[in-house]
Amino acid sequence: MDTVREVVQGTAADRVFGAPIMQDGLTVLPVARVSGGGGGGGGTGPAAEDAGDDAVASGFGGGVGVAAKPLGVFVIKNGDVRWRPAVDVNKVIIGGQIVVVAALLTVRAIIKARSRG
Repeated sequence: MDTVREVVQGTAADRVFGAPIMQDGLTVLPVARVSGGGGGGGGTGPAAEDAGDDAVASGFGGGVGVAAKPLGVFVIKNGDVRWRPAVDVNKVIIGGQIVVVAALLTVRAIIKARSRG
């Protein structure tokens, strides 16, 4: 139960909004997406045939997880607030690769169609 309590406390607003960083009249407030989940199980069932008459099958399991992803920062300067999103370079690279593959497949289909006709 203590672990579940720690997970719930870990998803509080102070985890989503990090501690403000202040320097030279500029304030930076980091923001992250924090999510969590958990599950559990249990069960009983027939014992294995060779285990004997007094053997009883049973089981139990559980798990808890928390994930945090940086989203960006709020930059506050002279009363002006601006949002600066965090860039996920991996998504940019994967997106570029998908576009290139789709373009190559399209060019290939066009070349095949012209060579038949």
